[in-house]
Amino acid sequence: MSPRGPALAGTGTLLRFGLRRDRLRLPVWVAVATLLVVTQSISSQTLYDSPEDLAAYRASIGSNAATIALAGPPVGLDTVAGAVAFEISAFVVLVVALMAMSTTARHTRADEEAGRTELVRATRVGRHAPLLAAVLLSGMACVVTALGIGAAATATGLPARGSVLLGASVGAAGLVFTGVTAVVAQVTGSTRATYGIVGAVFGVAFVLRAVGDIEGNGLVWTSPIGWAQAVHPYSGDRVAPLVLCLVAGVTLFALAVALLDRRDLGAGLVAPRPGPATAPRGLHSPLGLALRLQRGALAGWAVGLTLLGLVYGALAESVETLFADNPEARAFLPDAASLVDAYLATTLAINALLAGAYAVSSVLRARGEEAAGRAEPVLSTATSRTAWLGSHATMALLGSAVLVVLSGAATGAVRAAATGDVGQLPRLTGAALAHLPAVWVLAGVALALSGLLPRAAAAVAWAAVAYVVVTTVFAESLDWPGWVDDLSPLAWTPTVPIETLRIAPLATLAVVAAALVTLALAGFRRRDLLVG
Repeated sequence: MSPRGPALAGTGTLLRFGLRRDRLRLPVWVAVATLLVVTQSISSQTLYDSPEDLAAYRASIGSNAATIALAGPPVGLDTVAGAVAFEISAFVVLVVALMAMSTTARHTRADEEAGRTELVRATRVGRHAPLLAAVLLSGMACVVTALGIGAAATATGLPARGSVLLGASVGAAGLVFTGVTAVVAQVTGSTRATYGIVGAVFGVAFVLRAVGDIEGNGLVWTSPIGWAQAVHPYSGDRVAPLVLCLVAGVTLFALAVALLDRRDLGAGLVAPRPGPATAPRGLHSPLGLALRLQRGALAGWAVGLTLLGLVYGALAESVETLFADNPEARAFLPDAASLVDAYLATTLAINALLAGAYAVSSVLRARGEEAAGRAEPVLSTATSRTAWLGSHATMALLGSAVLVVLSGAATGAVRAAATGDVGQLPRLTGAALAHLPAVWVLAGVALALSGLLPRAAAAVAWAAVAYVVVTTVFAESLDWPGWVDDLSPLAWTPTVPIETLRIAPLATLAVVAAALVTLALAGFRRRDLLVG
């Protein structure tokens, strides 16, 4: 298999197979990235429809360090198109980086870990073919996303050249993280470690970019996110950073191929550490096992939501300046006597949605363990089905509570420091906790689906999350029947801190969540385990 041709034999077949496997997954990723840009473009053109509005925006946001850290370099803010790129580019880069990471790892390290690559390689498939097919699949998804963003942004009225470069910058960042994932997949021996390391690389790149943009120094050029945002669509329209991303992606792929040739199939270059001879006391219970399996994800979500809470709290100081003379912008916030409280109520709801997404992913981890066949050995011991699924339910419920508290406390701490009012900390922490029953209902829905309809659990549970997001974010701007909004658990949550906290609806949501958990446990006890 050393000649170039045999080493790549079967690449086209594997690429077509990968397209078939991800025929639903990849269009969803592309649609999410494109819709983010469309939504931001439409809302920004509504909010900043006069030079005065843009001037107020530049004065309040363009010099705010927290905003720059979150969004990127404050360039091009003299036009609506530049404001769109400033506000949305970092978030779309995150979506595309996650798409590239999950796609590349799914078709490389995950397939090796599951034994599928070994079966494929037993046929007339070359050593490099699975890696090349995975990189080509991820690269194609990045290119399609870039084209979709460019076309969608142009269709909403933004300049065509800048729109194309905005899409290209996002796609280029995805190519870099495709290469990063390809390299990490050769080094590590597990999919979980691959995701963790690539996620850490993204985090470091984000921090380097944020510090470089705030300080205005060359540190931004050490980050691939900084390269993508240095394109400056709608203002500088620079092409050189795209070339830098492309060169980095190709170089990383070449490195991945070189590392592939130096390891055994199924193993990583870095061998995993041997486990202890005896399990620690924490693993003597199903809950301890669930905590061990999910602690990394919980820690990552906790850091992310805490940082987001800090940023939201810091931005609250700019709300009155930004929205004071802009009635169109006020339409995106709930009615309230205080603009700051209306803004805080909106941000707390957004953090609750993110906590709900964590709760659903935590619940679906149980379904993943079952599908992979790892639940069966555990249940063959004295562990009951109720205890096993209940442990993952406990992680979802308690973990989401931790996230809600951390995000609310972070926002409250920043507000307390900015206003000198120590009471802001318990006030906003309590306001965040008011959203917890709604988050638990989302977790209960995912649990009930896992217990009763396991094969459809992931798709339907995430569809429920998407439904709640749409009804929460667009309820005020879309003229749909009231019952559509009422189906969302967040619609029953008091809009604190601008409303008085009412216990009755929260108690009702808690009862619904408990009923869903009970239904899930009963269904799981009575059905067969489903592997695959």
